[in-house]
Order: sequence, then C-alpha cells, then structure tokens
Amino acid sequence: MPSVKLKHSSSDTLSSSSADSVRLLSRETLRISASLASPPDDLLPPPPQSLPDSHFLQSTLKLICCEEIDGRRWKYVAESDGSGRFKRNSVRAISLESPQTPFDEVGSFLRSYVVPEGFPASVNESYVPYMTFRALKHFFGGAMGVFTTQTLLNSVGASRNSSASAAVAINWILKDGAGRVGKMLFARQGKKFDYDLKQLRFAGDLLMELGAGVELATAAVPHLFLPLACAANVVKNVAAVTSTSTRTPIYKAFAKGENIGDVTAKGECVGNIADLMGTGFSILISKRNPSLVTTFGLLSCGYLLSSYQEVRSVVLHTLNRARFTVAVESFLKTGRVPSLQEGNIQEKIFTFPWVEDRPVMLGARFKDAFQDPTTYLAVKPFFDKERYMVTYSPTKGKVYALLKNQANSDDILKAAFHAHVLLHFMNQSKVGTLKSVEQPDPDFAPVVHELESRIAESCEMVSTSYGVFKSRAAEQGCRMSESLLNPGRARLCNAHEEVE
Repeated sequence: MPSVKLKHSSSDTLSSSSADSVRLLSRETLRISASLASPPDDLLPPPPQSLPDSHFLQSTLKLICCEEIDGRRWKYVAESDGSGRFKRNSVRAISLESPQTPFDEVGSFLRSYVVPEGFPASVNESYVPYMTFRALKHFFGGAMGVFTTQTLLNSVGASRNSSASAAVAINWILKDGAGRVGKMLFARQGKKFDYDLKQLRFAGDLLMELGAGVELATAAVPHLFLPLACAANVVKNVAAVTSTSTRTPIYKAFAKGENIGDVTAKGECVGNIADLMGTGFSILISKRNPSLVTTFGLLSCGYLLSSYQEVRSVVLHTLNRARFTVAVESFLKTGRVPSLQEGNIQEKIFTFPWVEDRPVMLGARFKDAFQDPTTYLAVKPFFDKERYMVTYSPTKGKVYALLKNQANSDDILKAAFHAHVLLHFMNQSKVGTLKSVEQPDPDFAPVVHELESRIAESCEMVSTSYGVFKSRAAEQGCRMSESLLNPGRARLCNAHEEVE
C-alpha cells in the first residue's frame, strides 16, 4: 500500500475570534445533522483517502467518523483550512443524542449498582425473583439486627433505660451501617471480579489489613472512635465483597467435575479451622502483653505474604488482559505460548484493575486515540477490511485498538493481538531492539509515514501469525474470551449508518 503523504497546516488553533468560532461550530453542526437525517441515496462509500462524508468537502468543519457507546452516538468533526488540509488538534466530538434527564441519570446510576452488566440479557429469568426475595430477607434481617444489638449490649450490664446504652447501640449500628454502604459501593466493580480476580483478591486483602490498622488506631484517639470505626468497617466490608466475589471462580478452577459445592465447603472448612487456631495463638501471646505495633506488623506481613502466594498458586485456564499479554509477549519473542502454569506465574498481581495506565487500550474512544484527523485518515485504509483498527499515540506511549460496531468475539481478540504486535514494532523502532511491552518510550514521536510503515508491518505479521497464536494457545489449554479482556464499549460506525 503506498504511503500517504499528509502535511499539517501551519495554523494549530481555531479562529482567534471565539464568538465567530462558536457561531461557526453551531452552524456546521446543524448542517451535518440535517445531512445525516437525509435519505442515504447520495451517501456512497468514500474512496480510501477521502473523508467519510463528501457532503462537507466545501465546509470548514468536515465529518470524520461517528461513534456509539451503549446506544448513544457521537460524531467527530475536524476543521479544514480551506485547501483540503486539516488543522492539528481540531477534532471535536458532538453528541447526536439529547442530554439525559435527571431521572434517567439516576436510573442509570442505580442500575450500575443493583443489576449485572448487560442485564437482562446477561442473566436468566430466575434472577429477578431470586433477588427480590433476597432483598426482602435482608430487609427483615437488618431490622431485626437493631434489636438484637441493643439486647446484647443490655445483657453485658448496660441499663435498658440508660441514655449511654442507647448512644452506644446507635454508634455500633452506625458503624455496621457504614460498612454495608462500603460493601454496596464496591459492588459496582462488576465484571472486574471475573476477569481480574487475582488482582482484586490481593487488593482486598490489602484493604483488610488497612481496616485492621484503622481499628487499632482507635486506642490512641478514643474520642474519634465512631468516625474511625466507621472508616475501618467500610474498608473491611469492601475487602469482604472482594473475597466473596472471587471465591467461587477460584474454587471452580479446582473442581474437575460437578463437585464445586463440595470443593467450596471443604475450602471454607479449612479456612475456619485455621482461623480458630490463629485466634487461640493470639490469646496465648496476648497474655505476655507484647508490643501492639510490633505484633500487628509481624502478623500483617505474614498475612499479606500468604495472600500473595495464595493467589499466585491459582492456575486459571482463561486469558484475561494480564495473562493474554504474557502469552502474546512470549509468542512474539520465542514463537511459543507459555503453559498455563507458566502464564499464571508470570501474571502481575500488583496491577490493580481500576488503574488505567496500560500500554494497550482495547475498545478505546476515538477522541483518546486520535488528536489529529490526518493520522486517522492515514491509518484508516489499512483496516478497511477489518472490523477494528489500531494506532499508536507517541505522546502517551500507548497503542489504541478501536472496535467497529460489527466486531464480533474473534474480531476483538484479533484487535487485542494486533495491538500488542504494533506495540512490539513501535518499541523496536527507536533502537532496533525489542523493548519491554510494559515500558513504551513516550519521548519517541514517529511521524505519520513512519507510523504507516509500522502499521503495515504489523498487518502483515498479524495476517500470518494470528491463527498460529490461537492454535498454540489452544494446545496449551488456554480458553480465550473477549469479555475477559474487558474491552471498552465504544464502537466506530460509518456516517451512512446514522441514517439507517
């Protein structure tokens, strides 16, 4: 494919008059919206190097592409200097949807906490009645807990008519209530419990020790008991949610038949026995009045070291982002896919799922991947026959894989593989040797034609090696699923699809 020679305009900003710029943007937005609403007879597929919509070739603002996220659509326009060239950093996103009402926003917010992602398609029909009665059960249990707590406090010597007793009971209930709120808020992590369960499990254990440390701090500042106890309970309940949510997938990895219930029961029994033994040990050493700080530090180190080795020892057959990266890196370096045991051992445990600083962004938004329309127009022809496209941002040192709205499961896996291959070539381009995929060089800024060259090389390699990678991964017993790679929900769509 011939290299596309593209030059940037010398003007890097919009018109110096802000008022004129606002009026211009509004006028062109109305024009683009009207054209998108017209019959599609005259919207023919554009040639590879032209704009997606030829209606705007004489306009200052030209339509680049459209994007959809969860049914909501955006269009991206860029400013032309009048000679067919685009101004740098002139890409703008314009929503095609009316703003959500406050009622819709509240509904979306609540749904993100109380139903799984993809509901109702992601669960069967028995989910709703089960959760309805489960909610009622916990309602009555929570109400009953208030009376049982007050009764327990009274039974240890507090007078039923004492205001101090009531204050203590209220403080205790507030502490437990704060913990439940924390548990509810962290449940929004959703699918992360499925595809990053090792990282979340270890993060939960870190939070558990943090909560224990905050509880110990109440001895130094007893007048801050309530806020510290509430904070500690929030943190420990978040850790409890993490432990509970990741327990079943881990036990499922151990079961070889329909015995997951038995495996779970025996695993919980082992945990309870060890917990009782630890309680007895602490009672024995507490009689010697050891240093509280020293004892807590030693026990915490033992707890966290055991937790780290615990999650590392689990061998999962699925490939999430971390294990997929390990497999692709090994394949690019040696031509082989590591075994399940090797891949799980090499998986990074200290990478927390909520941290977005990753070298490969799968399912990224257009505005994150492209700042200049010229780069998009140069890269686009390489992926006209694919249901995805990849690009590299030299300023961020990241590879972005954008998915088209026709992309299926295999297309997403192929996009992820292609993104790692492109990052491999971009890391090689500066010194001619392979650099670590986790440490891209942001200072290396390739020009457009060099990016085209690297993308062309990556396309050739992917066309010949993607099938080989899949077969070798299957030989090692790896199960690949696009959902475990946690792709973003943004999808590119063509301009003519907006009018269908």
